[in-house]
Amino acid sequence: MIDLDRVTRQFEGKRNVTALREVSLTIAKGDLVSIVGPSGSGKSTLLNLMGGLDRPTTGSVAIDGESLANLGDDGLTRVRRDKIGFIFQFFNLLPTLSCLENVGLPLHLRGWARRKVHERAIELLQLVQLGHRVHHLPEELSGGERQRVAIARALSIYPPILLADEPTGNLDTRTGGDILALIDDLHRRLGATVVIVTHDLQVAERCQRTITLRDGGIEQDVRR
Repeated sequence: MIDLDRVTRQFEGKRNVTALREVSLTIAKGDLVSIVGPSGSGKSTLLNLMGGLDRPTTGSVAIDGESLANLGDDGLTRVRRDKIGFIFQFFNLLPTLSCLENVGLPLHLRGWARRKVHERAIELLQLVQLGHRVHHLPEELSGGERQRVAIARALSIYPPILLADEPTGNLDTRTGGDILALIDDLHRRLGATVVIVTHDLQVAERCQRTITLRDGGIEQDVRR
């Protein structure tokens, strides 16, 4: 489902920084994978490359058998729109939109009919146990509830790949555990390929596979 072949990512500036060095990695369909490592090890860079949010300096990235190397901006947008759901640490909900509107936004952008968008958004909010918060604004929700809305939005396109960047980083321990349980349940129920970047080893150990990065390379790859 995700394949990286000798990927290097360098950032040029006053000080040239190599975030990833010759990383080769394959993640199979339906895997639940965590990526860990100290700050600056390349975790978020790796996730951005998997999601088509960034391009490697050298090497290649393929998603579901399709190489991203030859795709222009429109092609990358199509891949992200059709195949990848993103969950961010800071939720990234639009503050002036209700829960229903935030979840339905990706579907509106795909040209879905308003009635179908409404039905799908309601279905997903109920799936994440927020059917009673449909018309609330993000500021009226707790941190855990906002993250549930973000997860519902990420699932709106039926993505075969779900990428999560520190999904529990801004939550207390109990709420973070609830979010992880929800992701586990959705992984089992929907069969999506899930990749979670995290600093929390307890989060990492809940996954079937943990990849440890250090200094831009893979230090360890453990399967459970």
